[in-house]
Order: sequence, then C-alpha cells, then structure tokens
Amino acid sequence: MELRNLRYFVALAEELSFTKAARRLHISQPPLSVQIAQLEEEIGVPLFTRTSRSVQLTPAGEVFLNDTRSILDRLSVACDRARSVGSGLAGRIDIGLSGSQFQGPLPSLIARYMQSNAGVSIVLHESRPADQLDELRRGGIDLSISRTPVNDSVLRSQLLFNDPIVVALPAGHRLAEEERLKLSDLSAEPFIMLRTESSAFARLLFDSCIQAGFAPRVVQWVLEVPAIMSLVAAGIGVGFVPRSVACARDDCVYRTLEGGMPRSGVYVVQRCNETNRVAEAFVRMLEESDLSRWQDGN
Repeated sequence: MELRNLRYFVALAEELSFTKAARRLHISQPPLSVQIAQLEEEIGVPLFTRTSRSVQLTPAGEVFLNDTRSILDRLSVACDRARSVGSGLAGRIDIGLSGSQFQGPLPSLIARYMQSNAGVSIVLHESRPADQLDELRRGGIDLSISRTPVNDSVLRSQLLFNDPIVVALPAGHRLAEEERLKLSDLSAEPFIMLRTESSAFARLLFDSCIQAGFAPRVVQWVLEVPAIMSLVAAGIGVGFVPRSVACARDDCVYRTLEGGMPRSGVYVVQRCNETNRVAEAFVRMLEESDLSRWQDGN
C-alpha cells in the first residue's frame, strides 16, 4: 500500500468530488480515479459509492478515513522529530561529570541550554573521571566534563576554561594570613587528597608535592572535591581544590599557590567519531559561552 494512495483517499473523502480532490492534489482526475480503485482493490471493500452526481463514503470508508488520518498525523510527527534530531534540535545527551562540576558553571549552562532547546533531554551521570572515560569509550555516555584531557584515536578533548588549583585552609589557620603560598609551605600539613586511582589529575596533584620535595602526609583520601572542602572546614587538614569551586563555602580560606602546581583546566571530552548531533550542538554552546568569570576567579 503506497503512502500516496492514502493521501489521495483522504483528499477525496474530504472533498467528496473527484474534480475538487484532483485540483487540491495538483493532478488530473483520471490518475486519481485509478489510484482510488487500486486502493479499494487492495483493501478488498469499496470505500466510496459513486453516482454521476455525487461521491459518498461507505461505512467501511468512514472507518478507514479515521484510521488513515491518525496514521498520516503520526507520520508527520515522526518526520518532524527525525528532522529535529538530525539537525540537533531534539534528542538526548548523556553527560558524565564529577561532583566538583556541580559547583562550577555547568549547572547554569545546562539550564540555559534546556530552556532554549525544549526538545533536548540531558541526563547527568555523576562518577569518577576514570569511570567516565571508560563509559565514553564504551558508548555509555556522550560527553565527559573532566579535568583530565584525553586525545587519542578514540577520544578528543576541548579546553573550556582554565581553572587553577588553590589550597583550601581551615579558617584561622596559621597560613591564612599569607596572600600567596609556596607548595613547600605546606610540607608539614595534614592533607585531605583525592584518591589517586580516581583520575590522572588526582595523581598529578600528589606528584606535585613529591616534586616540591615532600611526601604529603595524607590523613584522609576522598573521591570528590566537595568532601575535601567539608573536611578542611572541619579543621582536619588542608587540601587542593579548583578555584572555580572556591566560592562554594565561606568556612574555608583559599590561597593561591606559586609555582609547582600542574596546569588545571576543565575540558569537554567526546568521541572522535561522535554522531549525536544534539551532543555536538551542546558542545558548540559550551565553546561559545563566556566563561571568563570562572577562568579569572570568582
């Protein structure tokens, strides 16, 4: 059964005139008559009663008209949805991110994007950076927002903004009076640190202390930056945190570190052969956003 014949049938059923239906369809009357006859033969029952003066729907034709209208309406919706997904205006994006990203610019960027793209569903997957990259390679997520850039045959990274590392100190700490600190100034301090197996970036932070001439005395290992800040605020130790999250709580003191710290940035990581047009559109929005407030400090 051809889709064209269904459209011809609806036109004739609504006009109840071969002449008017043919004019509406921009065809001549004989081909319309042939197609309607073929449709009736295919279905096995007459859909119209015809006289020299009128065309009327049979009871079978009335039932068929209702169902055909529904089919054509659903087909139109399906075509519109397919076009929207193909153009990046609708669909789903699965994004992997760690806890610290909820305290940076990402939540407001996601909200702004969803307000402008009502047909897009964004699903967030909170997990360790290392697990995010595994999921990205397997196709479990579309994007990872990470501090660990990856560029290989499968994944590629784009820098969103620089996000220097600062040291978080308990309020009233003896070093809080200093505006800037050297990494070596922290050699005697108890540390709360990210688990080194959680990401390459966590390992870089630990190694930075080694390169500065001391092994950090770690009193607590944690998985997420917010945990560092809570334990620092409680006076348990000091810890390294991104500057973009330093405004999240005022019961810690944050100080810039002079030299010795690895470059830190926030990257969007995606597959090199990404075909999700919606994800690509979201990445373009991130790249075009003004993130200078986060890059230069809050």
